[in-house]
Amino acid sequence: MFISLVLNACTSLRGAERTLLLLSTFLNINYTAPSWYSGRIWFLRLGYYKLNRAKEIADDWIWIVDHSVQWGKEKCLAILGIRQSQLPDAETILCHEDVEPLALFPVTKSNGDVVYEQLQETISKTGVPKQIISDHGTDVKSGIERFCQKFTDTVFVYDITHKAATVLKRELSTDDKWNAFTRLATSTRKKVQQTQLAAIAPPNQRSKARYMNVEPLVKWGLDKLCLLDSPDGFSGLECSRNHITHKLGWLTNFRRDLVEWKELIRIVKEAESFIKFQGIYRNCHVDLMMLPTFKGKTFRAMRIRTELLDFVEQESKKAGKDERLLGTSEIIESVFGKMKRLEHDQAKSGFTVFILSLATIVSKTTTEVVHKALETVPTKKIHEWFKDNIGKSVQAKRMQVNDWIKEQEQKKEQKFVF
Repeated sequence: MFISLVLNACTSLRGAERTLLLLSTFLNINYTAPSWYSGRIWFLRLGYYKLNRAKEIADDWIWIVDHSVQWGKEKCLAILGIRQSQLPDAETILCHEDVEPLALFPVTKSNGDVVYEQLQETISKTGVPKQIISDHGTDVKSGIERFCQKFTDTVFVYDITHKAATVLKRELSTDDKWNAFTRLATSTRKKVQQTQLAAIAPPNQRSKARYMNVEPLVKWGLDKLCLLDSPDGFSGLECSRNHITHKLGWLTNFRRDLVEWKELIRIVKEAESFIKFQGIYRNCHVDLMMLPTFKGKTFRAMRIRTELLDFVEQESKKAGKDERLLGTSEIIESVFGKMKRLEHDQAKSGFTVFILSLATIVSKTTTEVVHKALETVPTKKIHEWFKDNIGKSVQAKRMQVNDWIKEQEQKKEQKFVF
């Protein structure tokens, strides 16, 4: 039940402990709830089991590959997998239970050669994959391309989400009006977030993967223009119309731009959604092109539409006849996000043994799987894996530095006394 609360009810480890304690009290059950630390050890033993149990050797594996980065110089290459024959039907996207953890490679240095060796090592678990999907991170891309040169039956597909973000970045990063809009939005957020206008503050802009999340900002701009255009205003803000205009009136200078940006985002999102749900198959660009919602009115929108169609056409040539490939690697991003949410502030300690929780999160977690993991994986296996693969975390090094500083201070005090 502890593991189910964490995996399925989105509770933290400490939250699962408190939930079980409250449940036993409410139902008047004489039951001692496990501590969050005991639950953490179970969680890691389950992850170790899932990661290292035997996989089926087959020629239709799809590998989903990406790096996870935290504080410090370490990276961890994660490889998730799913058999092509087990892909969900079209119109259905992957969930965490669909994929199997294949490999975790924490390293302090990564480049194309390192990634290539890591991919080579993973062959022993599944056989040579049918497809590898990832973003175009420099070292990952280089390693995968070298791998595909050696194993020519393996195709490398570029994740549609990152491609879409790249297209938007190119269009918007050099757009002076867009840059001015984002600066004013940031400034406005700071000015109104502690005032009666906090309810209409601009959304926070992410520093990373910014161009994957531009839609909320553009929607905010258009919505607040509607507020400014209303002759009656909105009384729920408890402030004068003049005050709202004073803070948000700058939006009127971006009226036409916001409409154009909305269209750019719509074109990109349509292509992204189509590939996420339908996958990559022969001539799938034709079906995308025929979508009534995938039309552009402005020159920029039509240019982006043409670029995305060309991209999808090239990717579709990698699929065999009557074959469907995976078109997005967003499942691995989702797993990274869930793992970091469980870590909370511990993510600032760099990689710890908790990286094994990534393997716990994915694939089916039945009662039988949990029992098997706890029966076959002793706690010492977790410590051995940590020692062999990670070593000292950032937090351990931080504590070591703090201990050394205290020691030096004590020596100074002793010297002063004598």
